Amino acid sequence: MEPLRDVDPARIGAHALLARLGAGGMGQVYLGRSPGGRLVAVKVIRDEITGHPEALARFRREAETVRAVRSAYTANLIDASLAAPPFWLATEYVAGPTLGHAVAERGGLPADTCRRLFAALAEGLASVHAYGVTHRDLKPHNVILGAQGPQLIDFGIARGVGETALTQDGQAPGTPGYTAPEVLLGAGAGPAADVFALGATLAYAATGRAPFGTGAATSVSYRAVHEPIDVAGVEPGLAALIEACVAKDPAARPALPEVIGRCGVRDALIDDPVYLGLGALGEAVPVHEMRTQGPGLPYGYTPTQHSAVTAPGRGRTGVWVAAVAVAAALSLAAWKLVPFDGDGQGGRGKDGAAGATGTPGQAPDAGGGAPSASAGAAAKPPAEYIEGNQISHYFWLPSTDPERAAHGTGACNLGPEQKPPGADMQAGAEVAGKSVSISMRIKYAESSATKPDPYYVSVAVRSPHDLSPSTGMPFPMDNKAVGFTSKPVDIYSKWKTGEFLTLKYPDDFAEHVNGKTYPGVPLANDPGDWTVVFYHVEDDPAKYSSIHCTGFRVG
Repeated sequence: MEPLRDVDPARIGAHALLARLGAGGMGQVYLGRSPGGRLVAVKVIRDEITGHPEALARFRREAETVRAVRSAYTANLIDASLAAPPFWLATEYVAGPTLGHAVAERGGLPADTCRRLFAALAEGLASVHAYGVTHRDLKPHNVILGAQGPQLIDFGIARGVGETALTQDGQAPGTPGYTAPEVLLGAGAGPAADVFALGATLAYAATGRAPFGTGAATSVSYRAVHEPIDVAGVEPGLAALIEACVAKDPAARPALPEVIGRCGVRDALIDDPVYLGLGALGEAVPVHEMRTQGPGLPYGYTPTQHSAVTAPGRGRTGVWVAAVAVAAALSLAAWKLVPFDGDGQGGRGKDGAAGATGTPGQAPDAGGGAPSASAGAAAKPPAEYIEGNQISHYFWLPSTDPERAAHGTGACNLGPEQKPPGADMQAGAEVAGKSVSISMRIKYAESSATKPDPYYVSVAVRSPHDLSPSTGMPFPMDNKAVGFTSKPVDIYSKWKTGEFLTLKYPDDFAEHVNGKTYPGVPLANDPGDWTVVFYHVEDDPAKYSSIHCTGFRVG
């Protein structure tokens, strides 16, 4: 996304233009705002090709296709002008990165995430096919990873049953590496060609590599016709499904309902922590003169605080039935454009429940970071512990690079609720036998002439799975509790020497729920990826906000 340039119009139709979203062979795409305030994507055909009948026919067909297909997996048409220049169409704006951008930034996705994405895209294609339309250009850059699931975009060369192709003579529709062999050899692009493109797209998602290699378009297309797809290193079951979808014979490819069934999906894609984390790669709407309301709450408005979930009738770390609907709502609300690695600033309330400046009622400092330690509740002594009364959506995952993962490198799916104090917060977790050493400090604090005001932090350590309150052994379900927490400590207590503060799990940790305290369980009880979240603590056990996240693997 780029700011508007001097050559760009201020408006297209009734829509005010806010930014540039991108450009293609046919035209420029803008981010716009409708008269009622809705964000829209406005595609404008280039002036230099308005005189080409074929280009205009293709553009009109795209508008008609988008108008006809009303699917949860496509952006609906809002408005269009097809009678006279400038020719344009406006669709719903879907926030989020493309699959191509997300994989280029993060590398290949885990097999389970790929299966969920596979099933969702297959369902999306099936809904498009139900309208008698084939996409004909499905590829990673035409899939947006939206908050409620993937969206298929760019129907510029989509075609209905019986329609005539509008491609140049001798040129197959689609993109090399994603175009089916029969299309490359001159046959029509039917639904089976979309299945081929789906398989190639998921090969890229799983490996991070071009499905049929790179190079000249003719070379890539030759490999798509004659050579196997690249699924080296992909989990065997997923690789087999991809290979079935890209069978050279279109009749041998599975139908989309079969693809969905073979994915064996049991969980919603938007609950997948990896998918959720990819939303951080989306681009925020740039500041512009028509943006009169910032992301914070209006001055003087205090929301009714019903978002904190209490735990009546809860065991210890189990997720209670009454909170299921609330958890789902929080999961959707958590889709904010924040950095994935936990070091970024801004953006998220209590896993999606609080405002952009942290917990309601806190006063951010003049620089927009953490509340001043001398303001309001921060000046009071901290609570003795933090209450495990929240649902946490934080998950730490190791790097997809095996070498980096072997050294403990990884990232959390969500960014912090508050900016940590000082210039830079450093934190880490190191497994040693049956315990974990967790360290933290504020870098350069020792350069201060006087001790900084106290800033109290409690560290939460959470196992991968929910735990039995009686045995401490895992249940077969993801853990969304806050976890075992340390007593709050002043992160500046060793400021003079610049040393790290160190805590040890399980010795220094316990869980506090409904007035009861439970000691930390042994690491060996639940092998897998553990999550560590650092919370800024106030004077109330229920008032705390995340400032950093990391994790470790128990192997």
